[in-house]
Amino acid sequence: MVARVQPDRKQLPLVLLRLLCLLPTGLPVRSVDFNRGTDNITVRQGDTAILRCVVEDKNSKVAWLNRSGIIFAGHDKWSLDPRVELEKRHSLEYSLRIQKVDVYDEGSYTCSVQTQHEPKTSQVYLIVQVPPKISNISSDVTVNEGSNVTLVCMANGRPEPVITWRHLTPTGREFEGEEEYLEILGITREQSGKYECKAANEVSSADVKQVKVTVNYPPTITESKSNEATTGRKASLKCEASAVPAPDFEWYRDDTRINSANGLEIKSTEGQSSLTVTNVTEEHYGNYTCVAANNLGMTNASLVLFKRVSPTIPHPLQGPGSVRGINGSISLAVPLWLLAASLLCLLSKC
Repeated sequence: MVARVQPDRKQLPLVLLRLLCLLPTGLPVRSVDFNRGTDNITVRQGDTAILRCVVEDKNSKVAWLNRSGIIFAGHDKWSLDPRVELEKRHSLEYSLRIQKVDVYDEGSYTCSVQTQHEPKTSQVYLIVQVPPKISNISSDVTVNEGSNVTLVCMANGRPEPVITWRHLTPTGREFEGEEEYLEILGITREQSGKYECKAANEVSSADVKQVKVTVNYPPTITESKSNEATTGRKASLKCEASAVPAPDFEWYRDDTRINSANGLEIKSTEGQSSLTVTNVTEEHYGNYTCVAANNLGMTNASLVLFKRVSPTIPHPLQGPGSVRGINGSISLAVPLWLLAASLLCLLSKC
C-alpha cells in the first residue's frame, strides 16, 4: 500500500496553502469531471504498472492521489514507498510508475490537474492479477477397500482459480465438477494411485500437485501352477497372489507346514512364491497347499506334483507280422504253404 508522509505541525499551514493552490477544492476529486469514466489497468503481481497522465501545458499543477492520500504533489513525493516514481518521457507527461505491484496496490488512483481555466481529473483503477497457487492439499493417504475418501485442494489467485481433479491412470479420468473437495465413496482397489489437483486461471500456467491414495485389500490368488516331475529330477510349484499390503506366503503338505529343509526350498517375493524340490522321490508326489495372508485376510490354493510317466517304446524288430514268444523271442508269423514252397525250391535248386 502506498504510504503517506505526515507533515510536521509547524509546516502544516504551508502545506495546506500549497494544496489549495494545487488541487481542486475538496477530496475526493472524482466529482469534478462528470463525463470522464474510469480506466482499468490490469497488471500481474510482481510486474510494473504505469498509470498514464498528460497535462495540457507546463503551467498546469498536478497531483496523484489514491484512497490512502496524496502520493505526489507536483514533483514533491509524499509517499514513503520506494517502488513509486514519476514517469516523465516528455515535459507534459505526469504518469505514475509502481514497481513490483502487489495485491494491496489494487484500487483507484486519481491524477488531478489544475489548469488556468478549470480543474480536471483522470481516474485509473489498478487491477492486480495473481497467478494460481495451491496453498493446501491432502497428504498421502492409506485406506481399506470400501472406505469413503475425501481429498482437499485449496488454492489462491486472482481471479479465483478453477480447481480440477484427475486420476492419473492410463485412461486419465477427469472428475466432473470444479471443486476443492473430491469425494470417493466405497473406494475400490482399481481407484488407488495418484490423484492430480490443478489450479488454473488466465494469469499464468496452472499450479499442479499430487496426492497418493493407497487402498488396502485382502489377498486373492491370481495364479497357481501344478507341475509334473521325473523321479531324481528337480521340480517346482508356483503360487501368485495380489494384495495390499503384500501377502506373506506359507506352504503345507496335508496339515504340516513346510520349511526350507531336507531338499525343499521356499522362495517368496512380493506377490509370488515357489516351492522347489531339488531331488524328487516317490514321497514328494501329491497335493500341496499355498497360503497367502496379510492383516486383512487370507486365501489358499491347492497344487499337485504329478509323477511323470515315461512312454513305452516298441522293440525295433517287433512289427505287425511278428509274434513274441513266451521266452521273449521274436518269431515271424509266416504261412505254412510259403515255407513248404521255399523248402522245395531249395531242394530242387530252383
